Amino acid sequence: MTFPSYPAYKDSGVEWLGEVPEHWTVIALKWLSPVFRGASPRPIDDPIYFDDEGEFGWVRIADVTASPDGYLYETTQKLSALGSSLSVKLDPGELFLSIAGSVGKPCITKIKACIHDGFVYFPWLSIDQRLLYRVFESGLCFGGLGKMGTQLNLNTDTVGGIIIAVPPAPELSKALTFLDHETARIDALIEEQQRLIKLLKEKRQAVISHSVTKGLDPTVSMKDSGVEWLGEVPAHWRVCKLSFRYSVELGKMLDEKRNTGANPVPYLRNQDVQWGTVNIDELPLMDIEPAEYGRYTVRLGDLLVCEGGDVGRAAIWRHIDRTIGYQKALHRLRPESLKHDTAEFFFYTLMAAKSLGVFEESDTKATISHLPAEKFRQYRFAFPPLEEQQNIAAVMGEILERSNETISYAERTITLLQERRSALISAAVTGKIDVRGWQPPASAQAPELAVAEAV
Repeated sequence: MTFPSYPAYKDSGVEWLGEVPEHWTVIALKWLSPVFRGASPRPIDDPIYFDDEGEFGWVRIADVTASPDGYLYETTQKLSALGSSLSVKLDPGELFLSIAGSVGKPCITKIKACIHDGFVYFPWLSIDQRLLYRVFESGLCFGGLGKMGTQLNLNTDTVGGIIIAVPPAPELSKALTFLDHETARIDALIEEQQRLIKLLKEKRQAVISHSVTKGLDPTVSMKDSGVEWLGEVPAHWRVCKLSFRYSVELGKMLDEKRNTGANPVPYLRNQDVQWGTVNIDELPLMDIEPAEYGRYTVRLGDLLVCEGGDVGRAAIWRHIDRTIGYQKALHRLRPESLKHDTAEFFFYTLMAAKSLGVFEESDTKATISHLPAEKFRQYRFAFPPLEEQQNIAAVMGEILERSNETISYAERTITLLQERRSALISAAVTGKIDVRGWQPPASAQAPELAVAEAV
């Protein structure tokens, strides 16, 4: 979909705007409305009462950060009364802007809300506030004020000094209607791709979980494993403690005082081990004596498992040309016998265990904070014969590869759609496209056609 440009332009004198339509007005925000800051309550002068049934939503930075579509529908806390508090009350439909935390993020409240001094608002705005929302949403207006996010330097003066271009009222209304329609259409397509990714991951995980607990042969005889999360397993599989099949070793504790640099070795940290991948770039160094290499370094085929953080997250070490250590935040798993086990299979077992909540506290369903080696060794898993492990791992590898390709394509589509969305907003608020002749379609387009046009 392409749009014409305006017949005549003028230099706005503002870098982010560039040339704007000749008949548009270039003006600073402070001349369209004063920019006021919210205010934190003063409990000493006027106590505030928090109440789940309160009339006003008490807006925190986290509430705005969590808003997916720029609207505030609810808050985690509410106020039952404000009295003469200095806190600023907003009615539904009013615009405010974060100047702390998620700096530069605009939001329109759908509820009665109370904002503190981490936000600014525009009480007597003389234009449709949706234009201001779109200008903030584009992020271009913050050029020269720092990077988007927490590094932006925003206050009432800097926000009031932002210069925008305003078209005549009827033209503005048409442009805003255009943006509402087009961004909603693109957002729907993005949501569709996100749902697809979620479904693909769920299906993939279900297949993996079934394969490493039930096998690939649906006709095989089953037995009770005696382990709740495993349920029934093939009768010829062995169910036993991890320590019976794998050596489980924690890495070396980092001691800055003893890190003399006499025997520097790159080492892996918790964050370097993601599902199925290991980072080997720009690794830090620690002292590991040559005599300690057998205990504190990894070798081809070792399975690395996170001891803390995202407990159970794992990847296989596939590099052979470097001596690499590993920190105490990681377990190194190594089959006791390569005639009986392959880490390729157990990697998928860990994926299944993670998804089925094996590494959660039974009473709270929260992920455990740490998985000590001794505790890990006591977990019971199902182990098929080696040839069956290899077959399952090979099939799961193919499934994972195909799934990752499809997910990557969906993610690239989302990126293109987001870029298209941003480009439309930027073009519309700076007058680079003329949408005066645009009309909403009589009926919605088919999703396939819409995706093709959007990307």
